[in-house]
Amino acid sequence: MPDVLSYLRNHYSAITRISLLLAAVAFLVFIFPKEGKFKYEYQKGKPWLHDNIIAPFDFSILKTEEELSAEREEALKTLKPYFRKKNEDVDKVLSTFREEFERKWNAKYSNYGGREDKKEASYVFARSLFDTIVSKGIVERHPEFESLGEDSHILLLSGNVAEEKKPGDFFTIQSADRFIQQKVRANPEVEQDFLIGFLEENIVRNVVFDPEKTDQEKSAALERISLTHSLVQSGERIISKGDLVTIDRFQLLESLRYAYEKKMGVAFRYAGILTGQVVLLFISIFALFLFLLFFRKDIYLENKKIILILILIVGMVYLARVIMKSEISYIHVLPVCLIPIIIRVFFDTRLALFVHLISIIIIGFLVPNSFEFVFLQLFAGIITILSIARLERRSQFFLTSMMIFITYSIIYVGMTLTQEGNLGDINFNNFILFGISAIMTLFSYPIIFIFEKVFGLITDVTLMELSNTNNPLLRELALKAPGTFQHSMQVANLAEEAAFTVGANPLLVRTGAMYHDIGKMDVPLYFVENQSTGVNPHDELTYDESARVITSHVYNGIELAKKNKLPEQIIDFIRTHHGEKKADYFYTLQKKESPDEDFDESAFKYPGPNPFSIETAILMMADSVEAASRSLKNPDEESMGNLVESIIDRQLSQGLFSNADITLRDISRIKKIFKKKLLSIYHLRIEYPA
Repeated sequence: MPDVLSYLRNHYSAITRISLLLAAVAFLVFIFPKEGKFKYEYQKGKPWLHDNIIAPFDFSILKTEEELSAEREEALKTLKPYFRKKNEDVDKVLSTFREEFERKWNAKYSNYGGREDKKEASYVFARSLFDTIVSKGIVERHPEFESLGEDSHILLLSGNVAEEKKPGDFFTIQSADRFIQQKVRANPEVEQDFLIGFLEENIVRNVVFDPEKTDQEKSAALERISLTHSLVQSGERIISKGDLVTIDRFQLLESLRYAYEKKMGVAFRYAGILTGQVVLLFISIFALFLFLLFFRKDIYLENKKIILILILIVGMVYLARVIMKSEISYIHVLPVCLIPIIIRVFFDTRLALFVHLISIIIIGFLVPNSFEFVFLQLFAGIITILSIARLERRSQFFLTSMMIFITYSIIYVGMTLTQEGNLGDINFNNFILFGISAIMTLFSYPIIFIFEKVFGLITDVTLMELSNTNNPLLRELALKAPGTFQHSMQVANLAEEAAFTVGANPLLVRTGAMYHDIGKMDVPLYFVENQSTGVNPHDELTYDESARVITSHVYNGIELAKKNKLPEQIIDFIRTHHGEKKADYFYTLQKKESPDEDFDESAFKYPGPNPFSIETAILMMADSVEAASRSLKNPDEESMGNLVESIIDRQLSQGLFSNADITLRDISRIKKIFKKKLLSIYHLRIEYPA
């Protein structure tokens, strides 16, 4: 047991990577439909390049989408809408009909002795006329009713019984008003003007549209439509090698593919299908791991970066599966180009293309016409990567989105011309889907922000924002420690040029250099570059106290960086820019003053750690060289060259770069860059006449 625990502890990272690979494969297998995959690829208008196809079993021929659309339209056209009598409002009016009549009659005729001679006759006539109108029914104004012709019919529900009626069998508000006017004016025994106003105020619509019942009938009518129209018997020839895939043959092949995949999903071959999916998906994900191992080992050794890549692949496959289950034609909405955008922003273009390729190949197993899908998405992904190869502005995301839409549209038009020979059958709805997919790629920006926070990564966009000298923290550095700020700017220029020369990340080095000395803001006058009055506060301190003040700027810088929520990658430059070396100036003075005394050397030592990347190593060299160059009285080519050589060689001999992935060749090239840049900084100017 101890041996097992020891093995697990020693191989934890490798075991974690294997677990991630297996987990990704397992999740993808879970997502995949458990149906057989039709093994033939074909396109409308192209020759059949495979062997002769004979129907292996009986199957029905699927109707085309045009046929189904026509049948659905016809079914809905003949469907009668449902209406229902709603008597609640009528009952409410009737319950107060007599009281309302009396109240309004008395209010109008109280000064005329009540007009008792016509009152009762008017009431009886009003009640009779009201009953006649509501009995026939006043229909509500609804689009379903207004779209009906004179010969059309509706179904009037009364309980569970539906009675067929014509639109003319009901009153509308307008026709009811005309009916009231006509009947009242024809009866001289009643108070006509009073009755017209009273009845118009009290009539209510009591025949209303029933959307729930109508929708139920629509759904039932659509479900009754058969998806097939004829039968192909086992043994019939479907297509022969070399035959042109016409519209009819294409539909035959589509029907066979549909029937085959359904039959395979429920047959005894389920285990074989599952095994095949495991093999193919394992190879796909394993190829990704091999790519990382051989070409991007820095990513391969960081499990969180592998997790990010796998989340993108699995998430996009899952989204494709969801779309396929809901509506196959919506597959063009799938924002596949999100993957290369996000991978490029965090890593590089080569990895972005490879991950994109793996993703679309896996999704290709899910979608119909896999070749067309892979072709379309491959070139859209390439254009996407090229458009953000140098990501410097947020506005590039909008340009990329537009380029994706244009690429989709052009390729789709080309495919349509290849298959149909003309643009007559082009589906303009696909352009809407392409537009939605392109717009959805703009979600990459918030997704990138979330991934930055969750996985602790950093992008070029963030680095550019941080390296802006108007950043509040850098403005504070410029105000409190102007000499340190100028030093940081010079170090940033040196380090950026060196990083570019040796293939490191120039923007990361530059940003780290801008912040590496922010800890000096706490006590700026203790650092020589900020002393402008001739007063040196170190004169009042012992050498070990001075060393502690100097080395503390590393701790102070880390705390200040965390307080201002700088990324860990930038804080690493603060931690490592002095490594574990000593504050040589005060250490040397202490040794000279007390050569025979023992003293605590740890007081003179920086907290470290030593640089552990090529970028942090470059910053250490640039920081030391730039600071030392200011002490040269005669900064000519020879003295500058000797200074650069001696400082970097000493750092090398102290083992400060042992943990960094940097070669002697890189260091040699960096020395040359430093010499050239420093000479250009300290170049001589002509002396102007007095």
